[in-house]
Amino acid sequence: MSIQEEFGSLVFSSKTMSKYLSSKIYQSLLATMQNGSALDPSIANDVAEGMKNWALDHGATHFTHWFQPLTGTTAEKHDSFLNPDYEGGVVASFSGKELTQGEPDASSFPSGGLRATFEARGYTAWDPTSPAFIKKSIDGVAVLCIPTVFCGYHGEALDKKTPLLRAQTALVKQINRVATLFSVPATTRPYATLGPEQEYFLIDADLYKERPDLIQTGRTLFGVRPARHQQMEDHYFGKIRNRVLSFMAEVDRELWLLGIPAKTRHNEVSPAQFELAPVFEEQNLASDHNMVTMEVLQNVAEKYGLVCLMHEKPFAGVNGSGKHNNWSITGPDGKNWLTPGKTPHENAKFLLVLVSIIKAVDTYSPLLRASVASAGNDHRLGANEAPPSIISIFLGEQLTDIINQLENGGAKSSKVGGVLEIGVSSLPKLPKDATDRNRTSPMAFTGNKFEFRAVGSDQSCSNANTALNLIVASALDEMLSVLDSEIAKGTDFHVALQALLQKEIKAHKRILFDGNGYAETWKKEAEKRGLPNLVTTLEAIETYRDPAVIELFKKYNVLSEIELKSRYAIDKENYFLVIALEAECALSMAKTFILPTAIAYAAELADSVESMAEFKHAGVEKLAKKASDAVEALIVSIDALEDAVKKESTKEKIKTMAEVRVQADALEEIVPADQWPFPSYADMFFIG
Repeated sequence: MSIQEEFGSLVFSSKTMSKYLSSKIYQSLLATMQNGSALDPSIANDVAEGMKNWALDHGATHFTHWFQPLTGTTAEKHDSFLNPDYEGGVVASFSGKELTQGEPDASSFPSGGLRATFEARGYTAWDPTSPAFIKKSIDGVAVLCIPTVFCGYHGEALDKKTPLLRAQTALVKQINRVATLFSVPATTRPYATLGPEQEYFLIDADLYKERPDLIQTGRTLFGVRPARHQQMEDHYFGKIRNRVLSFMAEVDRELWLLGIPAKTRHNEVSPAQFELAPVFEEQNLASDHNMVTMEVLQNVAEKYGLVCLMHEKPFAGVNGSGKHNNWSITGPDGKNWLTPGKTPHENAKFLLVLVSIIKAVDTYSPLLRASVASAGNDHRLGANEAPPSIISIFLGEQLTDIINQLENGGAKSSKVGGVLEIGVSSLPKLPKDATDRNRTSPMAFTGNKFEFRAVGSDQSCSNANTALNLIVASALDEMLSVLDSEIAKGTDFHVALQALLQKEIKAHKRILFDGNGYAETWKKEAEKRGLPNLVTTLEAIETYRDPAVIELFKKYNVLSEIELKSRYAIDKENYFLVIALEAECALSMAKTFILPTAIAYAAELADSVESMAEFKHAGVEKLAKKASDAVEALIVSIDALEDAVKKESTKEKIKTMAEVRVQADALEEIVPADQWPFPSYADMFFIG
């Protein structure tokens, strides 16, 4: 089949529905999917029958409610279509109730205290705005996957999709208010858009199996950066090796079958690091698609004898992996509302939305930082490859100039990009954007969207976009309410808008920064401005206990106070569990692999010194002493880590893990490569 024929063939899309549903049922379901209207219960059985027949035609024998619990991954429980017919045979059946509602055991999923472990009942409910799809294993086993929300017995949100949908609802309400204010024609349902760029590493599966740290924690707890790594910058956008290109091509095809518009693939900065980027989609669907994308990457890698690493920082000393969260708004006119146009200074609607985002990010920057907090991401944020933990906004020259004009009384002009002269007559003149890009900014405007670069590579997009939707909805609500009040008093709309924009810019311009976010001078400047620098997860997630943040989530019905506090409890517990797991793994590797190897080599050197005593080789004696001292230092650091593990002190675990690594990595530089117990960074970086 051609790409066009293949694309979306494993999705119960509108095109597929039209073939398996009656015209009446099809139109009703389509309205639900496109407009967000409530599902008509009377059509559920007919939809289920059509979906079942389509799934059977693709070889599926089971269905599952595919949901996203607070583990950060996806979950599924498979049920067969088959039921006894009481005549010794079976029939394939699938009811409307089975489609719309499921009941997986909720007792073993994290709930942050929302539920006791003995309370087992939980519910999944079909999200018809995200189409069902068929997932096939490497061996071709097909399962019908129905995207759902997941909640507890009393309706508590136990997943990441529910708050995202609620936050979208809050944002859409405010977008519609803006549309009414500016008399924007309503031709479609407004929504937030998302384009998540996915970074990842690939290493050989045989080498992965020899690294207990990668298997158990997802990152290397030991390892020396090789002489050649990313410093030559020759891997970035370089020629893609044949084995990797074949892998990428199959990933693209698998994603296209699932209706996921994979668009861009390339080598990233670090050796063995790569990136995949899709075309923008409606936010909820894009978030679901990103979860599927991560699974496809890992599954296809297995076929090529590779392992796909999603950890934010699997290798020390080189770039980690993020997920650039490109966020924008599509209004009821079907247009991107973050497109400035040729004269953005005259685009009042754009300026209102832009200033609301500035206000939102400045007011709730700790919430954005908390939305991407994890033990893994702590290694990456601010590590000269990702945005710093200080949240700021980059607008670029054009919009910064307009903001300054607004602050000083009114915008009269817009800077233009012009033409880029290359100096070669045979080459065309290139139109130049009015603004360069800034890769060091956590929240950068990039032409017609904001790129929130702080999301970790293995994280769900839901947390970050829930926060973004919510804070922008709140800022718009406050600003629109002021405008409504002024207009009701008889104030001219444009006069009221100008005054409001000027006031909000003065109050929140501290969040704007167009410089180098990696520079030490920025940290000092940010501190002067009063911008928070929440370096660690434990600092960041305290935001969830801030009364103002609790009230924000409650006001817009995104999360109740108890639901929000449950997220805090889960994030905190998960942080402690990850550090504990890493500490125990590091201790085990150091004691049972590295130390015996180091002792054996030190003994070998000591024997060499003794056997060569009459020759008095000072160099050999020096090397033997260095190895012996390194072994002693390793033993001391192992003892300290062992004490920290017993005391269950997270701070001490982190400190002593680092000390053990220093000593172990020093030994890796002494012990012959063929004696070292694990594959080195050099072994793993360069894929054959």
